[in-house]
Amino acid sequence: MEGADSNRTEAGFKERTRVARAREILHEAVSDLAGPGSERIALEHADGRVLAESITASRNVPHYDRAAMDGYAVRARDTFGASARSPEVVRIAEDDPVEPGTAVRVHTGSDLPDGADAVVMIEHVTELETTGELEIGDAVAEGENVAPAGEDVEAGTELYEPGHRLRPSDLGLLRSVGLERVAVAERPSVGVIPTGEELVEADPDPGEVIETNGLTISRLVERWGGDATYRDIVTDDHEALRVAIQRDLTNDVVVTTGGSSVGERDLLPEVIDDLGEVLVHGVALKPGHPVCLGLVEETPVLALPGYPVACIINAVQFLRPTLRWLEGTTPEPHPTVQARLGRKIPSEPGTRTFARVRLEDRDGDRVAIPTRASGSGVLSSVALADGWVVVEEDREGIPSGETVAVQRWE
Repeated sequence: MEGADSNRTEAGFKERTRVARAREILHEAVSDLAGPGSERIALEHADGRVLAESITASRNVPHYDRAAMDGYAVRARDTFGASARSPEVVRIAEDDPVEPGTAVRVHTGSDLPDGADAVVMIEHVTELETTGELEIGDAVAEGENVAPAGEDVEAGTELYEPGHRLRPSDLGLLRSVGLERVAVAERPSVGVIPTGEELVEADPDPGEVIETNGLTISRLVERWGGDATYRDIVTDDHEALRVAIQRDLTNDVVVTTGGSSVGERDLLPEVIDDLGEVLVHGVALKPGHPVCLGLVEETPVLALPGYPVACIINAVQFLRPTLRWLEGTTPEPHPTVQARLGRKIPSEPGTRTFARVRLEDRDGDRVAIPTRASGSGVLSSVALADGWVVVEEDREGIPSGETVAVQRWE
């Protein structure tokens, strides 16, 4: 490895793997792993979690025949021929069962009284207080204004399959069929290790840099459904890096930031190769080509570049899908909006370029204004952008005025 590393340091990246191929290689490696286990949790904590088992309704919803309208429960045959000009008259009863020629007052959601098979809406009746009778001015058919048992969900219906990500509406449905706890995939655990001898926590001297990548990546992990352990800074030392990675192999994923390129202090590709296997080193991605993807003792190790923008872009492209694959789901597309490009975006053919843009409304026309297509160390260009435009490898830039898809990456 040492000779090869020296050659790479001198020559730079001779080849860069295309983004799609790099993801494919990583996916193949992750697919062979067991991934996190499962746990059973209360419904109120299950929003956004991924089901680990199929769920079948154990009871009807509703579990009884109920009134769908305010009004009177009746036997439909007792209303036959009723109209506003020629109402049918029945006796108001206080309670069920509804016998021939009687009606019982019900409210929306009330249990339909025994003997009744329909509900007359309250606006179609006139209560005769002096006689205790009811004039029905509209005929109803059997089952009219009644929600039968199982109308919403029938017992035995399969509701969800493993891999479904739960939403608030799902939680309501699951509770309605009697569930209080569900089995979900455990959140993938991620060890986040910032590296670099120039990094400090605060109050930097000349030549020093405040550590931000580890903080950013650990928060992205949490947003993407993982559990992050944000480690202390590790200096550019082969043995220290080795120990740090080995310590975090108990996690489902290990992520490092910095030290992933081909310079003298970029030791992580060599460390990963010594401990396990380098799957990809160098991706046709701008900004952020010096990423290293590896596997150590069946744990994915993602060495992200140290420049903040490059670090974030690679996290979105490789860490985010890894978390999805581990939990047994497919990475969902980023939300996008269409906009007219306000200025040309240059790019290098053969490289996928991520150009940061801000969105403006110009007389009802949504316009994407590039902030930067390069400058992988300018963190504000991401923090102050609304998203980015992806220039695919087969294009040499995008001209001004073209309609583009803006990925709202957060």
